[in-house]
Amino acid sequence: MTTTDSSNNKGSILLVDDLPDNLQLLSELLIQLDYTIRSVTSGKMALKTLHVKEPDLILLDIKMPEMDGYQVCAALKADAKLRNIPVIFISALDDKIDKVKAFSCGGVDYITKPFEIEEVVARIENQLTIQRQKNALQQEVKKRQETEEVLYQSRALLASVLNSALDGIAALQAVRNSQTGEIEDFRCLVVNPVIARAFNHSREELIGKLVFKKFIHRINTELFQRFVSIVETGESFEEDFYYVYGDSLWFHFVAVKLGDGFAITVRDITSRKQMELDLQAANHELQILANLDGLTKIANRRCFDDFLAQEWRRLHRSQHALSLLMLDVDYFKLYNDSYGHQEGDDCLIQIAQALQDVVCRPADLAARYGGEEFVVILPETNQAGAMVIAQAIRDKISALAMPHRASRVKDIVTVSIGVACMVPNLDLAPDVLIKQADIALYEAKHQGRNQFVVFQAQ
Repeated sequence: MTTTDSSNNKGSILLVDDLPDNLQLLSELLIQLDYTIRSVTSGKMALKTLHVKEPDLILLDIKMPEMDGYQVCAALKADAKLRNIPVIFISALDDKIDKVKAFSCGGVDYITKPFEIEEVVARIENQLTIQRQKNALQQEVKKRQETEEVLYQSRALLASVLNSALDGIAALQAVRNSQTGEIEDFRCLVVNPVIARAFNHSREELIGKLVFKKFIHRINTELFQRFVSIVETGESFEEDFYYVYGDSLWFHFVAVKLGDGFAITVRDITSRKQMELDLQAANHELQILANLDGLTKIANRRCFDDFLAQEWRRLHRSQHALSLLMLDVDYFKLYNDSYGHQEGDDCLIQIAQALQDVVCRPADLAARYGGEEFVVILPETNQAGAMVIAQAIRDKISALAMPHRASRVKDIVTVSIGVACMVPNLDLAPDVLIKQADIALYEAKHQGRNQFVVFQAQ
């Protein structure tokens, strides 16, 4: 096991991989970015060191001897002390079943080797941010529960803590119509300084006065009847509400029946609300990242698989056609060999943008399938419509006129396209359509490339 510490680090990470070269490479990259790194070469060593010192996050390889990554993760999640440590799988396995298994056993994310360090760091930071915010929220909830427990005690205990409480606390008595008996307002019996400041009055000016209904209408006109319901039914009531008061914007109150009235405690939760919003933003960013290809910024393979399955079910119900285009950059290996991988990446980015320009209906999806392969899903599109799109894509990419001196077709970048179309049937898997498009793509290459071929059933 190797350990590297930094006095000012972004977080502690445990790396688990049976290949020392992998550990060294990833450790060096992350150390440079001010993370504290520990690394071990087996699952058993990982479980042993976790009981000594818990990291903030674990990067876990899958294929390891004796105990693979899935088993390690399952063991973690079965341990009450360790189960909350987030686990990001990092593996060369790229099949959907491997990823599903990783998430099923408790992983929070999945990174495919070879990886881009920027992607790894982004995913690590998302998980560390979520973990920090969860811990902060748990502390906030714990504090609130402690305050609420005090509230539910006797009225005598409530009176003894009024002046020292940081939360607003008050007790109010119902004022009823003498003829109908209906509650018309609430009279302040006990008010602590926090509540008094919110009313812009002293405690002495509020006690015995009918000011509650007028004040609560400034927040929400419907709330008054909810407080009436507390008195009439005995059911407690708690809610968050928005109210601008100095630097504070959000408050949480808990109200419980007290005689012919109720007691209420109010807490400033502006900081907690901000943390919740930050957590939502982090989750949203992670969701976007999980569905985008890191290089081309269009949908990735995972997004494609999910979208195809969804449309397969939907179009089975409506019995409308579903078309799939699968395209491959002609002689892309020769392009990389001739121009270098950086130019190759730029080429793929331009092709992805061209696909986005052509495939512009909201219902359609263009995605990177892998390497130099792309796919396009065209819901409610028959074969003739799919052929029009295929030709438009071919023309669009040709119009880019990206030089390709090593091509054996033309001196510019071209693509071959396979087209498949069918009405989905739940007796068949969506893979049938993928296989048909792949067969058509192979035929397009066989016939000389720089063209599209439509799958024809034998």
